[in-house]
Amino acid sequence: MTDAGKARGVLRTDLGEGSFVHERHLPPEHLRPLIEHFWYVAWDLRDLPPQQQATLPHPNVHLVVEPPQARIYGVHSGRFECELSGQGRTFGIKFKPAGFHPFYGKALSTLADQSIALADVFGADGEAYERDVLAAPGLTQMESLATTLLETHWPSPDATVDRVNTLIASIIDDRSITTVEHVCERTGMTARGLQRLFREYIGVGPKWVINRYRLHEALAQLQEGREVSWAALAQELGYFDQAHFIRDFRKLVGVAPGAYVKGLKA
Repeated sequence: MTDAGKARGVLRTDLGEGSFVHERHLPPEHLRPLIEHFWYVAWDLRDLPPQQQATLPHPNVHLVVEPPQARIYGVHSGRFECELSGQGRTFGIKFKPAGFHPFYGKALSTLADQSIALADVFGADGEAYERDVLAAPGLTQMESLATTLLETHWPSPDATVDRVNTLIASIIDDRSITTVEHVCERTGMTARGLQRLFREYIGVGPKWVINRYRLHEALAQLQEGREVSWAALAQELGYFDQAHFIRDFRKLVGVAPGAYVKGLKA
């Protein structure tokens, strides 16, 4: 198992008391054109109060097995919150931004902020996978089951998938891309054409994707404990002014940037 690196978008990385495990592993090489990574979360909060966890999701579909069920989740447009209590574990497959489209076979905008049963895409194999993962003794077995399911239902090649995933990678890596117009300049596409492409293959529009990754960058800087000028950070992330950045941050994170930093230190 190869580690997939540090997660981004987790609003609070230190959950305090209790036992927690969060692992992210790359899939086998032949699955990587469509699969970002496998992930696993386990916790033990027995005899301790429940704890809240929140994330700013990425533009990715997830196949998640968590007792007592399994679901396929489209892109979640807002902040995702859950309560951890007792003892439990969750195993997931994170598809690349456009990676689920060939499996699904229709516009991913129909799945945004929604979830469906595994059987809706993988039939009886999806139901068997759910049972087997719930019964699996450990992460190695879960990843083996996931690999088999994906191999069995591996779709035909789609050049547009690679094109969209490459475009998303450039948005992540190039911080100077802060507007849809910047993407249009680099691709030669119109804003309307980009909107159609993103809604078909990802489920959300290009403006949402750009904004989300810039806010992920802001979170990463704040979590690293850097001394930050809000005005300078807002400008770096492509916001018209500091007030616009703070408004977006508060809407998604739930508190203003300054309050968020104070919470990290608490």
